[in-house]
Amino acid sequence: MPETKTYIVTGVASGIGAETCRLLKSQGARVIGVDRNETSNADAFYRADLSDPASIDALIAALPEGADGLANIAGLPPTAPAEMVLRVNLIGLRRLTTGLVPKLKDGALIANLASLAGFGWPNAVEQVKAALSLDFDSDIAGFCAEHDLDAPGGRSYFLSKEALVVWTMQNRWTWRDRGITMNCVSPGPVDTPILGDFIESLGERAEEDMKVMDRPGKPADVAPVVSFMLSEGARWFRGANLTVDGGMSSHILSNIHQF
Repeated sequence: MPETKTYIVTGVASGIGAETCRLLKSQGARVIGVDRNETSNADAFYRADLSDPASIDALIAALPEGADGLANIAGLPPTAPAEMVLRVNLIGLRRLTTGLVPKLKDGALIANLASLAGFGWPNAVEQVKAALSLDFDSDIAGFCAEHDLDAPGGRSYFLSKEALVVWTMQNRWTWRDRGITMNCVSPGPVDTPILGDFIESLGERAEEDMKVMDRPGKPADVAPVVSFMLSEGARWFRGANLTVDGGMSSHILSNIHQF
């Protein structure tokens, strides 16, 4: 009988995290769930606040050793204060991941949930580099003020996902001596409890996107891609960013290059 795989999934209480948990369990895996909201979705549950370094460090200490993979799905929408968006979507995610790597099994796979919002990182390289220099000891509020990240339009969210895509690329071979890989999955608009937050933040931009698409995505469209990125079939992906966006990234590229 094959060994049961164990995966840690953050954001497990709702949306893509909940669906990923359900799918992994249906495939015979054991899921350790992490969220700030209590849930019975997972086989074991740990409550944590990914905006708080003390909470993250306590979580790292409490989680068992030997997980086969980590799915970083927890995140805040663009309607949240900019400082909190950066703390959870980027800074907290990085602290949790780097802190957990020593406890992961050799050959573990890490999947980060980025977003179509990270598509434009090549046009924001200097700002992305600046964001990647932040940690919990930095003046995050000052950084947000300097870059006007609380302005309408959700720039804090876009930057958090741009930086996540780049950070994943940067660490394509960081843990290869242990066979640990890390990749991104970038969904387009997905019908989850925070879809309304995106439409509210992005206004006409979001409305135009929704007109182009045949429909918004569903958690069930994204979870199989996350599951794949945690599987042996994804072993030769390193630092990659898989888009599951109903064709939106191809649409944007076609417009940019006038195809």
